[in-house]
Order: sequence, then C-alpha cells, then structure tokens
Amino acid sequence: MTMMFPKDGDLKAGLRKADGLPAEPTADLFTPEPLEASVREELSKPAPTFWKEAMERLFKNKGAVVSLAILIILSVMAIVGPSMNEFTYREQHIPHSNLPPKISGLEWLGFNGKDVTGTDVYAERGVETNYWFGTDEFGRDVWTRVWKGTQISLFIALVAAFLDLLIGVVYGGVSAYYGGRIDNVMQRIIEILTGIPNLIVIILFILILEPGIRSIILAMIITGWVGMARVVRGQMLQLKGQEFVLASRTLGASDARLLRKHLLPNVMGPIIVTVMFTIPTAIFFEAFLSFIGLGLQAPLASLGVLIEDGYDAIRSFPYKLLIPAVVISLVMISFNLLADGLRDALDPKMRK
Repeated sequence: MTMMFPKDGDLKAGLRKADGLPAEPTADLFTPEPLEASVREELSKPAPTFWKEAMERLFKNKGAVVSLAILIILSVMAIVGPSMNEFTYREQHIPHSNLPPKISGLEWLGFNGKDVTGTDVYAERGVETNYWFGTDEFGRDVWTRVWKGTQISLFIALVAAFLDLLIGVVYGGVSAYYGGRIDNVMQRIIEILTGIPNLIVIILFILILEPGIRSIILAMIITGWVGMARVVRGQMLQLKGQEFVLASRTLGASDARLLRKHLLPNVMGPIIVTVMFTIPTAIFFEAFLSFIGLGLQAPLASLGVLIEDGYDAIRSFPYKLLIPAVVISLVMISFNLLADGLRDALDPKMRK
C-alpha cells in the first residue's frame, strides 16, 4: 500500500490555519524594527583608522599623558632654559662659588639662599644676584648647567636612538625578507655582538677615542641596534607569508616596494615602542659613563657630569646632586611610562 504524505506547502498552510493565521503571509504581519538614533549615527560615521584608535587609547592613559606633558616641558626648558639669564654654562665666577639656590618669592619652598647650617650665604657675602639653582665650586650657574646638560643628554640619546632605528630596521628587514643563507649569516653576526657585554664594548670604544659627544654616540650604536634588528626581523617573519604580501608579489611589486609599502608600515608599532625604550637606556648609559669619568669632560655639562660633581659634595651642598638627579629621574620615568602607554595603545589586542 502506498502511503501519501502532504506536500511541504500544504503542510505549512495547514499549520498556519490551525494557529488561526491566513494560509499565505501578508504584509501587515510584519512590522519594521525601529532603529535607535545612536545606532544610526554609529553606523553612518566612517570607520576609524588604526592610528586614530591608537591615539585615542593613548590619550585615555593618564600616566602616558602626564609623562608626555612632562617631557614636553623638560624639552622646552632644555632649549630656552640656558638663555633665561645672563650666565653661560662655562662662565666661572669664583667669588660666587657654592651659593645655595635662591628665588625671590619662593623662599618658603627652600630657595632662600641658606646653606645646611641655616646661614644666609648671599647676605654674608654681599651677593645681590640670585642664582635659582645655586652655583658650583667654580661659581658657575647651576640653573644654566642643568638645562644645558639636559639638552646635551637628550641630544645624545635621540641621535643614538635614531641611528639604532636606522641600522636596526634596515638590517632586520633585509635579514627577514630574504631569509635562507643571508638570514643565517646576518643572525650569526648578531649573536657574536650580543655575546660581548654591551658595557664593555662601550667602555673600550671610548678608551680608544677621546671622550666626547661623538665618541659616546658611536660607542652606543655599536651594539645598540641589535635589539631593534631582532624586533623588526621577528615581526617581518610573521608578515611576509601573509596573503596581502603574496598578492602584491604576484602583481609584480618589487622587493623595495614590498618592504617600503607593505611590511614596514605594519611593524611601525613595535618599532616606535622599541625606540621609546631605547632613549632612556641611552640617557642612562651617558650618565653612567660621565659618572665614572669616561663620558663628557668639563667644562661640558650633561646630567651625568652634574650628578658626578654633586656626588662629591653631597654632604655640604646637597642641591648639586638633588636637582640634576630629579631632572634625570623625571626624564627616564616619563619616557618609560610613555613607552608603556604606546605599547598598550598600539597593541590590537587592547582594542575594546
């Protein structure tokens, strides 16, 4: 016996009739869902770019914003600070040696011209000029020397970081892109350089050359670019096998165009973060070398030189060490906090 089953259309019509609905759906059974105004605006505005979202995340980080403001203020003071009075960082005035800081109107903050014994040194010597950060043993204005030292330290750090960036990006990019035997040889060279302690290389290089700004910068970049090269190589190894790179190569893009237009822009985030961490490291090395006597020599001023001078007179004249120590601490902490903020802002995983 043959069993008969209703067709799908007849079955659906029967079910709808059993529910009290018409056999065929009509337009009045459908009501459009109202669209909220906020959702309409959200859908109508253009999608934000990666860099715009990164900047928004960065400026939501209070620590990074405060650090950026501090760095801007210190950079401006490093430029204009040495010219805010009539003294130069080299000028010596022995009768005004070892004068404590004095600022009219800020005596309540300790800038009152009194030494550790409470004696008003300015009145005792009959000095009418106020030295805002005091003077050193040669009568040189510490205010001018501190900001000139900040200028020199920042200059050394920025130049060293830029050269590390340039060498590291080119070296790491070429190593990762071509791979194979070229990559093996280039990585063995990096392993040899990293096998030698960085500080020893820098000290030996400075001992060969005369201490100065140029020799310190060259000493820093001998091995300083290695970290940048490894970061760039690791990022490019992840990117060069992806579809957009293969498509561009299939369309006939040259190696230089692939590196410049496709690979480098996609590793700019890690590069920027690495540079931001390199700058305080360079400042530390410069200060350390100057502190142990292998850096800049008098009468040049850097934060390391000023800290070394203040260390010798910390018991009698603590302001000589305290002021440059506070400045270099602010610079290094601000760069590190800003680098942390940039790392979080440029990380796609932090996107909400």
